[in-house]
Amino acid sequence: MNKKQVRLRRARKTRAKLAELKAVRLTVFRSNSHIYAQIISGCRSQVLAAASTVEQDVRSQVKNGGSKQAAEVVGKLIAERAKAAGVDTVSFDRSGFLYHGRVKALAEAAREGGLKF
Repeated sequence: MNKKQVRLRRARKTRAKLAELKAVRLTVFRSNSHIYAQIISGCRSQVLAAASTVEQDVRSQVKNGGSKQAAEVVGKLIAERAKAAGVDTVSFDRSGFLYHGRVKALAEAAREGGLKF
């Protein structure tokens, strides 16, 4: 197995449990140069809020989209947009990525922004 298959295997376990609970989830995806976050409804069919380093206003705040500082900005932004959509409690879906570095920075910034998970 390669790294991607192992990550997707880890992600599948988490997503199966979250689907069972029908929980609103905060999903994170990271590439080498960007990080993305989405709030997905419990029925898994609707994106309630989204934020990423690809957006123009985020790009103006950070020098590099693949840094911890960029992840913190996206975390605060997704928390703000989730509050505007009426969501304050989510389940964290890290998509099989390890809870370390940029993923951890995004999660902690979202918690500081008011999301509970």
